Amino acid sequence: MIALVTGANRGIGHEVARQLAAAGHTVLVTARSAEAATEAARSMGPNARPLRLDVTSEADIAEAARDLEALDVLVNNAAITYDTWQHATTADLDLVREAAETNLYGPWRLVQALLPLLRASPHPRIVNVSSEAASLTSMGGGTPAYSASKAALNALTRMLAAELRADRILVNSVCPGWVATDMGGPGGRPVTEGAASVVWAATLPDNGPTGGFFRDGQPLPW
Repeated sequence: MIALVTGANRGIGHEVARQLAAAGHTVLVTARSAEAATEAARSMGPNARPLRLDVTSEADIAEAARDLEALDVLVNNAAITYDTWQHATTADLDLVREAAETNLYGPWRLVQALLPLLRASPHPRIVNVSSEAASLTSMGGGTPAYSASKAALNALTRMLAAELRADRILVNSVCPGWVATDMGGPGGRPVTEGAASVVWAATLPDNGPTGGFFRDGQPLPW
């Protein structure tokens, strides 16, 4: 299995890539700088390969799609702007747009560009790393840029799952939970546990679910 993990130089993405590589999968470890990608991949052993990729760059995505020969799993992990200081009523909409470029349009562009490779895979998977903050069922105020962009990512998951069902591509959103990372801050669950949720969706059997929203393998309300 060949997997591409975005934002894999730190946090949840790094641990997802590490766990997949440790399980024997070939992992493309991506980061916005070549140095960060190389350093992260080096720490994961021979199954990890660095790839410079900024998900907001159409040129980077086009180059990756052109250079890759095969792909089985796309893990859309890269995310920015957990804007705890903002409120929807006064939000800086430029910041909201910036968050959407990474959290929504980046995954969307990648899926569109890499879809031919995924369609050619015998066991294709797309995993969108989301958050319970995106659940409309429990959504309140706060973090408007992050929550709105992740809610839109969940909508994309549903649309892609429906459209790609005939291609046998399983598409799911995963909330890793509150994880103790640079973005999540101290006090959360270990990063190994949060990443395991994502790895579960990346390695589902062919008869596994699609179009769902999960944490620890259990459904979450949309």
